[in-house]
Amino acid sequence: MKNGKSELFRDLQQRILTLELAPGTDLDEKQLSEEYGISRTPLRDVFRHLAGQGYLSIESNRGARVSPLSHKSLRDFFLAAPMIYAATGRLAARNATVSQLTELEESARLFDQALVDKSTGGVALHNNRFHELIGLMADNEFLLPSHNRLLIDHARISMTFYQADDPSLTDNLARASEQHWQMVAAIRERDEERSEALIYEHWGLSREFIEPNITPDSLNIGL
Repeated sequence: MKNGKSELFRDLQQRILTLELAPGTDLDEKQLSEEYGISRTPLRDVFRHLAGQGYLSIESNRGARVSPLSHKSLRDFFLAAPMIYAATGRLAARNATVSQLTELEESARLFDQALVDKSTGGVALHNNRFHELIGLMADNEFLLPSHNRLLIDHARISMTFYQADDPSLTDNLARASEQHWQMVAAIRERDEERSEALIYEHWGLSREFIEPNITPDSLNIGL
């Protein structure tokens, strides 16, 4: 038996980001409560926290389920992502604290280690955390919710087309790692223009990977 709210929270995050739990999947409270050794009350606290971040949706007559994806959300994602990511990157260079920079560096190292370990879940989770930290650095209460919501769907859309043995993906992830460290340096140097430019470059890397794969029936959207 697994144990604890924090482990449930982390595991659900990873399972959603890696599509182990597909968009629209209903969560079984009884099964999860038994598996993690917690009662329904703390379990529902985890659900509410994840729903607030955009991982889950909670309906009174249905319970909790993984947030669905739709073709509209895909269109909206491609429209909003570069604008919100760029604004966040610029503000991160302006507002980042020393402790946040230390955590950002550790997140970049964990991402690199996940690449070495060929851990699909680790790559998804640590990449998501790296960019979550940039959102926190921006310190803008209007941008942060949208930024974090984009990150969740960004990971899920990318994982739809993830093939661990694809040589082009290996190269893509190596470039992503290099860009992570360049972003760390730009933010540490308070270089807002460089930070914003690197965010655009990083977004372009994701777009190069995602867009060629998209067809009308390519996404499991979980409506």
